[in-house]
Amino acid sequence: MLVLGIVLWLSSMVTQSCTSAIGPETLSDGELARHYNSRYSIFDEPYGIDFKYHNYEQMSRFLRATSLRFHNLTALYSIGKSFQGRNLWVMVVSSSPYEHMIGKPDVKYVANIHGNEAVGRELMLHLIHLLVTKYGSDPYITWLLDNTRIHILPSMNPDGFEVSKEGFCEGSQGRYNARGFDLNRNFPDYFKQNNKKTQLETEAVKEWVSKIQFVISGSLHGGALVASYPFDNTPNSLIKVFQSYSSTPSISPDDDVFRHLSLTYAQNHGSMYRGEACSPSQPGFKDGITNGAEWYPLTGGMQDFNYVWNGCMEITFELSCCKYPPAQDLPHYWEENRVSLIKFLAEAHRGVHGFVIDENGNAVERASVKVKGRDISFLTTKYGEFWRILLPGVYRLEVYASGYTPREVEFMVVEEHPTLLNVTLHGTKKWTQSDVWGHTTTERRHTAMSSPHLDHPVQEPVDTDSIVFPNS
Repeated sequence: MLVLGIVLWLSSMVTQSCTSAIGPETLSDGELARHYNSRYSIFDEPYGIDFKYHNYEQMSRFLRATSLRFHNLTALYSIGKSFQGRNLWVMVVSSSPYEHMIGKPDVKYVANIHGNEAVGRELMLHLIHLLVTKYGSDPYITWLLDNTRIHILPSMNPDGFEVSKEGFCEGSQGRYNARGFDLNRNFPDYFKQNNKKTQLETEAVKEWVSKIQFVISGSLHGGALVASYPFDNTPNSLIKVFQSYSSTPSISPDDDVFRHLSLTYAQNHGSMYRGEACSPSQPGFKDGITNGAEWYPLTGGMQDFNYVWNGCMEITFELSCCKYPPAQDLPHYWEENRVSLIKFLAEAHRGVHGFVIDENGNAVERASVKVKGRDISFLTTKYGEFWRILLPGVYRLEVYASGYTPREVEFMVVEEHPTLLNVTLHGTKKWTQSDVWGHTTTERRHTAMSSPHLDHPVQEPVDTDSIVFPNS
C-alpha cells in the first residue's frame, strides 16, 4: 500500500552518525573471496558517507564498503565501462538484492548523466546509506525494501565528473563524456532519427534496461528546479519552430500518470513545488513540473527512450539551480530531496500488476501488453509478470504473444493498492511472432531507430555475456 504512516516515518528519521565502526565480520570465506579486493580494503576504516563530493575512487570505495557491510541488503555490479575505463557501478538495495522476487517491481535512479551536474551523484550515495542503515528500524523504508528492488546508478558519466569543477554553476566543462558527446542526446528517439554515434555509456544503459524490466525511473540533473516528464521531443514538423523555450507540450499517452509522478516528487520536495525560476532569464514552472518539450525540445533523451522502447516511466528531476554547487550546500539539497526520493519510488506500487499465463499455468515470457488507448506497449518478464502504473479508473488490457490468441481484459484500478490481474492466453497457430513485432512497432509510429539491432524491441534476444547482472 502507498500510505504507510509517512508522518511516523518522518518523525523517526533522524540523520544517522557517519562514524560508526564496522562490526564483527560476518562474511564467510567464500563471500570474502568473492567480494574482497585489497585495493579497496575497508576493514580498518569507519563506515559512513560525508557531505562532500566523491571522485571515482572514493565513490567506488564507498560502494564496495557498503556491499561488504550490508551484503544481505545490497548487490554491487557494473553495467559496463566509460570510454576511459571507469566502471558504471549500480547498487541494488533490497531485502532480496541478488535476484528478482515475484511481486517486487524493479525501479531505478540514474544520476550524473552530465558530468558537471554533481548534486544527484552525491544524493544517490546518501540515499544508499539511508536505505541500508534505516532498514529494520524505519517502517516505511523497511516496507519499501521488502517490496521493491531498487537499482541506483550514481554516475553514468564518471569521466565527465573527473574534469568538472566544484563551484561552477553554469558552463559545459565536464558535461560531455570523454569523447565529447552529450549522453542525454545519444539515445534512439521517438520522433526523429538520431544519427549521433552511440557511446559506450549509452550502450551500457540500453543493454541494462533491455535486460531488466524497470517499472519506474528517475533521471537526476542540475541547472534548474523542476520535474520534467515525457515527451522531451516533438514531431519533426515542430522541431524547426521551437529551438529554444517552447510553448507547445508534446503529450504522451500516459500524460495523466506522468503528471502525477512529477507532482509526487515536487510536492514532497522542500521547494520545487513553488515553481520559482532560477533566474530572470529562465522560466518558472507551475507546481514545479513541466512537459519536457514544452520547456524545450531535445532529440535523443534517455527519458523518452526508457518510456517508448522499454515501457519504463521515467521522470527527469532538475535538483539545483547551480549545476555543481559548493560541497557545503549538500546537506541542504539532501534535506530538500530525501523524502521525494523515497516517495517517488513507492509509486511503483500503484496501478496494475499481474501475470500472463497459458492454459497449463505456465508463464508467457515477453508477451506484448498494452493498456487500450495508451499506445505504448510493454513486455512480460520471464515469469510472465507485468506492472503498469495507472491512476484510479477502469481500463482494458490488450495482450499479444506468439502462438496465442490475443486477449482483451477489463479491470479496475483503485487508490489504496495495486490491482492484481492474471491473464490466461489460449494457444493458436494463427498468431505469429512477426505479428507481435508488428503490433509493438506499429505503436511507435514516429520511431526512427539509430541502431539496427533495436529496430524491433521484442525481436532480438539480449546478449549479456559481457555484462554481469544480479539475477533478474
